[in-house]
Amino acid sequence: MVIRKSIVSSFLKFDRAQSLGGILLFGATIIALILANSQLGVFYENLREIPLGINFNRFSLTKPLIQWINDGLMAIFFFMIGLEIKRELMAGELNSPSRAALPLIAAVGGMILPIIIYLLLNRNPEASHGWGIPMATDIAFSLAILKMLGKRVPLGLKVFLAAIAIIGDLGAVVVITLFYGSSINWQILAWAAIPISLLVGLNFLNFFSKYFHLLCGIIIWYLFLKAGLHPTTAGVLLAFTVPMWQRTDLKTFSGKISVIADELKQLSREDKPLLTSGQMERIDELEEWTERVQSPLQHLEHVLQNWVAYLIIPVFAFFNAGVAFSTGMQPDIQLVTTLAMSLFLGKTIGVLSFSFIGLKLRLANLPDGVTFGQIAGVSILAGVGFTMSMFIANLAFADVAKLMDSAKIGILAGSMVSGLTGYLVLRYCRRGNSQTKDK
Repeated sequence: MVIRKSIVSSFLKFDRAQSLGGILLFGATIIALILANSQLGVFYENLREIPLGINFNRFSLTKPLIQWINDGLMAIFFFMIGLEIKRELMAGELNSPSRAALPLIAAVGGMILPIIIYLLLNRNPEASHGWGIPMATDIAFSLAILKMLGKRVPLGLKVFLAAIAIIGDLGAVVVITLFYGSSINWQILAWAAIPISLLVGLNFLNFFSKYFHLLCGIIIWYLFLKAGLHPTTAGVLLAFTVPMWQRTDLKTFSGKISVIADELKQLSREDKPLLTSGQMERIDELEEWTERVQSPLQHLEHVLQNWVAYLIIPVFAFFNAGVAFSTGMQPDIQLVTTLAMSLFLGKTIGVLSFSFIGLKLRLANLPDGVTFGQIAGVSILAGVGFTMSMFIANLAFADVAKLMDSAKIGILAGSMVSGLTGYLVLRYCRRGNSQTKDK
């Protein structure tokens, strides 16, 4: 029961961060579109292309600013995604068949159907590589929309949507790794296997050092970049090497801090502006025991949550969402329509139909307080595929500016229609009660 309450509390904090992050994401997108279509459009483009890098003797690594954001800053986002996935698999909503069944089935449908619809509707061979764009759900945007509905949305529905998005992110990571990298240099990749194997071994020993993991993470990121794998994949792999369990149980920790507190009281009889050596030793001991009782994975996720939601994702949106709608612009309307339909129809049909099949075959149950009508609303809302979709579009159409801009327009259109329609369906949908179950 204590563990369950802790999970719920963690999710509520996560929900608040993602909801506000979704608002910032929306604001950054609007600002980017305004700048790109104003007299500051040239400044906006030049800002994205500012070269930044490191040159030291024979070592050189220089990229445009937007590339550092997409390859470097987003590696932190993918690291966060990896932490979320590991937590959900080991101690969250995906750690048991009964809780994982419905979101897992729904997420599979939500990945397969958008791909199928994209491949069926696409008629341009040049755009065929963009099939992975509509497969993921943007967790920040979608949870922000649910937040707007207030008490109409039960906690179980939020958890269901978050689980779908997290599973979709995992699927997107696999797709990026397998299909959106360049030709792989296996020799360099073999070198990357050395620090990865070392971190995996330390994970089994339940040992964690943030500085050592950071150093290994930078090395792995660089080797993945040079090997031809997308470097953000290194973030996910690194997350899976972070230990889940703390080294000290809470009962032992509570007893120890009581002892330290008593010792501090004895050493604090005189009111002095500076700590004595004895007091500093006890405080250092307290910090050491605090570090022992914290789950490294949970602590890192807590630290990074706000940075990712409030800074990294809005910055990514600002530098990637700015499409200039000039009079001479000739977007690929067919691609725009294909992506919008893949997000809206693909996600709706995929999540809803697979959920229905799973419930009818009694492979899964509805979450408490959730009606099937609300599942339908979330199925539509799952078509909000902003961040990961934009990211994959950058990989799929990196060398074709017209297709990239068209893809971004299609993502914006599909996400907007899905978000508005999903909101309206959930707004007027009948609410369930705590006894709602699939019969």
